[in-house]
Amino acid sequence: MSKKGISRRTLFGSTALMAGANLLIPSAAAQGVPNSCAPLPTKWDFEADVVVIGAGACGMAAAIRAADFGADVLVVDTNYDVGGHAILSAGSIALGGGTALQKKYGIQDDPETYFQDLTDWSVTEVDGMPDYRFADRAVQHALAYNGPAVYDFLAANGLPFEDEAPDNFQANHASGVTALRSHHVKWKNGVGGPSPTGTNGTSVMRPLDESARKRKNIRFLFNYHMDRIFREQPLEGRVLGIEAHYTPTILPGQTKPLVSWKTDGNIDFHEPSVTVKARKGIVIATGGNTGNVEFRRMFDPRLTSEFQLGGGEWSPQDGSGELAAMAIGAALWGCCNQAMNRNGALRRGAFVGSRTSYVAWKPQSPIWGKVKATGLFVGNWQDCIAVNQAGKRFYDETKPAYPNGTCFGFFDKSGGYVHGDWRNSSKIKPQFRNYIDAACAINEGSQGPDWEAGPQWAIFDSAAIKREQWKIDENSGEEGYFFKADTLDELQEKLTQNPYQKFEMPKGRLAETVARYNAFVEKGVDEDFDKPKPRYKIEQGPFYAAWCTVCTHDTYAGLRVNGKNQVVDMAGKVIPGLYCGGESAGGATQHGMGRCFTAGYIIGAEVVKG
Repeated sequence: MSKKGISRRTLFGSTALMAGANLLIPSAAAQGVPNSCAPLPTKWDFEADVVVIGAGACGMAAAIRAADFGADVLVVDTNYDVGGHAILSAGSIALGGGTALQKKYGIQDDPETYFQDLTDWSVTEVDGMPDYRFADRAVQHALAYNGPAVYDFLAANGLPFEDEAPDNFQANHASGVTALRSHHVKWKNGVGGPSPTGTNGTSVMRPLDESARKRKNIRFLFNYHMDRIFREQPLEGRVLGIEAHYTPTILPGQTKPLVSWKTDGNIDFHEPSVTVKARKGIVIATGGNTGNVEFRRMFDPRLTSEFQLGGGEWSPQDGSGELAAMAIGAALWGCCNQAMNRNGALRRGAFVGSRTSYVAWKPQSPIWGKVKATGLFVGNWQDCIAVNQAGKRFYDETKPAYPNGTCFGFFDKSGGYVHGDWRNSSKIKPQFRNYIDAACAINEGSQGPDWEAGPQWAIFDSAAIKREQWKIDENSGEEGYFFKADTLDELQEKLTQNPYQKFEMPKGRLAETVARYNAFVEKGVDEDFDKPKPRYKIEQGPFYAAWCTVCTHDTYAGLRVNGKNQVVDMAGKVIPGLYCGGESAGGATQHGMGRCFTAGYIIGAEVVKG
């Protein structure tokens, strides 16, 4: 059988969006560990040397590099287009060890210094969380020693790095403090291709998309969600291939699935399921597990279903890669790094009124029909109060979403940083994440068996809208997550329309909370939470309630891999032919695309060895 002249048997050659599903309801594969005893396929729909699952930062780097070594590559992604979570990013990539840009601007760095930074036990975040203490040394060593080569690889594949000195931008926390390592790519509107959000990550992933499609030995199979990895024996032998099911991305009110903006190399296939044989190896680059409620609660039991995934409308991070690998014996790794309030794992988004609250969606987005709201950017939290599901304030609203980490250099300048010095942690000014912890805490509205914290709501009035210069229209807030009423009692009643607002507040609760806060404004003192000089009363109707619930974000715990990014089983043995990188792999504590690209770069050279 062939499709447009391409034989399915001889075809050579990440997971982002499951259409029509609640983003925090796991897929069929993610509801439990896939069956490792499933029979092997009697036939394969497609074959390739290398099968890459996920078209994000790690997956695209692995595909291009493997293709450059002569492998036939098939990239399978549940979304209709490439990009993964990376295309939503700020475009900052942490790379060190002496990159060409570091050298150009006189920044002293080398691989060993980078490695020592990434394994320094003495460095802690501002709340005491150790950045590097529990990282896997082999994984960090590979990250450090491949930094310069990865920069050259990305530049050669079209990434338009800004010709400016690397800095310590917040998007790259946990990249060490000895040298400046954040390299930047910026997007110019309309350049490079369509963008889900208009963020700089577009100019990171679109060039890689373009570069990959120039290679005749890379093909893409979009709209297929990987459910199962086949192995010679349930827990022994090589991996053989995968099974995936069809997940077309169809927006509300439309009948045709979305298609990628480029079609060169795309496979036109629409069967309910597909099997793909991997002759040399399989690459798991599925983007992590923070969108899978039951999976993430293994690390942090507080994270029940109301906590949405930042950017999840595009990239679900449903743990499918981890679950499929675990079913054939793979081990998890670095689990403590996903707990203990790792900087970036939990965030309070800057936008209120939209479900995930983290990404600035615009009506021009190709998936606007799934997003439904721009949200409102809160410039000054003096204009709002935040209440929990019980209708009560819980902390000072002006506290940051998460305190800045060591990437900002919070070392006392008079003392400086000394590698491995036990005094390092004492040189950091403590800044605890109490806002997020209070938001995730049980309250009088919490009930068993899971004792959910429930949603948080930003409460404000018409005067606040004027001060913030918000334009309120049909795109501002998502239905069920943004409410308007003439009185506070009416507003409180409307909150019950939200599916996560399971607690019915006592009558008049919201009005009581606002009245108490207004009294603090008159006094100029917040007697409950020490909000600095509360400035504005909430008294001019109509009144508004906008979703501002803490969202989940980065994944730091994942599959166990070694320095070659080979997946390791519970006995400490390599699973032949199986590789993993990016947020689906454990061991690296660095945030952002640097670790993802580096893992893909390493995998691309290793997987072709078969």
